[in-house]
Amino acid sequence: MDAVVHVTLESFDAATLDRLTADPVRNTVALTSLDRIRRSPATEEPPVLITFQDQGEVIGSLVRTPPWPWQAADLPAAAAEFAAGLAARIDPDAPGVTGPRERSEAFATATGKNFKESLATRQYRLTALVPPSVDGTSRLATEDDVELLAAWREAFLAEAVPEAPAAPAAEAMRTSLRLGQGHALWEINGTPVAWAVASRPQAGMTRIGPVYTPPEHRRHGYGAAVSAVASQWALDQGAAEVLLFADLTNPTSNSIYQRIGYEPLDDWAEFWWKH
Repeated sequence: MDAVVHVTLESFDAATLDRLTADPVRNTVALTSLDRIRRSPATEEPPVLITFQDQGEVIGSLVRTPPWPWQAADLPAAAAEFAAGLAARIDPDAPGVTGPRERSEAFATATGKNFKESLATRQYRLTALVPPSVDGTSRLATEDDVELLAAWREAFLAEAVPEAPAAPAAEAMRTSLRLGQGHALWEINGTPVAWAVASRPQAGMTRIGPVYTPPEHRRHGYGAAVSAVASQWALDQGAAEVLLFADLTNPTSNSIYQRIGYEPLDDWAEFWWKH
């Protein structure tokens, strides 16, 4: 087995974009994160990109978009040890790995590092959308909502992924809106009470997330309602596959997503290195 470390996203795309887009459900994270970098390179750090080859044929890839962990969804099981050694040499600052549980855990184990599981999620796919009956109204967010979205993004990460590196949230929200992501808000009497984001469709796939309801507004169905709005936005944009991830430690969210039309697909895990 051989590996190529790509110095440009164009080189990586030429080698493996067709492979990734052939399975947009499994490769959802790489497709959406790399699309963001393609369309807004000035606001993003350069990605770290590796492809793996066997007898001249690309059989997998490993992606990192700093400051986030490695993405192992396309990592061949047989390449875990080889990939871990190469990744450590070319990108020693990587904080961990995420992906389908079997692949990410194999990579984490192969590094020889001490690691902890920071997030266990279940991937869901929309079958038939069933919007819930909930008090309130919805709208799409605008530039006027950037400060609110930035505060909610920081609150979401602090709660869901406390290991997440600090980043300028307001600039991230401005960029996301400018790039055409669908930010849905649920309101009660004009006051936003929940938020959900749908990524711009890639290879017919859109992913919902984050979904956030402030603690004082929970247990009223607002998260389900705003998730349904974001899901409908994705369908209206032409998405054939609408996906999301739910935290397995939160049975409420998992049941809510299933009630509005999502079916479970696969379990993912994120591991961060201990220092």
